[in-house]
Amino acid sequence: MSLIGCRSYPDLKVVDYVDLNKYAGKWYEISSFPQRFQEGCYCSTAEYILGKDRFIRVINRCRKWSVDGELKEVKGRAYVVPNSNNAKLDVQFFWPFRGDYWIIELAEDYSWAAVGHPNRKYLWILSRTPRMEDTIYNNIIYKVQSKGFETSNLRKTVQTCD
Repeated sequence: MSLIGCRSYPDLKVVDYVDLNKYAGKWYEISSFPQRFQEGCYCSTAEYILGKDRFIRVINRCRKWSVDGELKEVKGRAYVVPNSNNAKLDVQFFWPFRGDYWIIELAEDYSWAAVGHPNRKYLWILSRTPRMEDTIYNNIIYKVQSKGFETSNLRKTVQTCD
């Protein structure tokens, strides 16, 4: 059990294994908990590129303030947490700060993923396509709720920018 603020949470279970070669590539943000660093973002995507020196290059992009707004990009690196079977990453956009990036749900075919933080204050639902079927989305919501995430805080991401 971990204590965060006044709430007690069970340890956050991640997926058993992540094949980084399959996980690499472009992901569309379907929904997320609003974060200050994503304020005004539309059409958010994340791209993961396997590096040669034990890290993964991360490129997050979004359109600012509208679907045809200026394209903004931030680059970072992710490092696999030892003994996590690639399901836990430390992501760094600004040195020396790193954040937990835990893959807590993942489709067998790597078509969607849910990424969270053990404090339950960060959550992203990602897809390989800009849109996700409601039945799949609702199933993911059910799964992350059972892990202690307050899914009423999720905000859908506008993805009409292609």
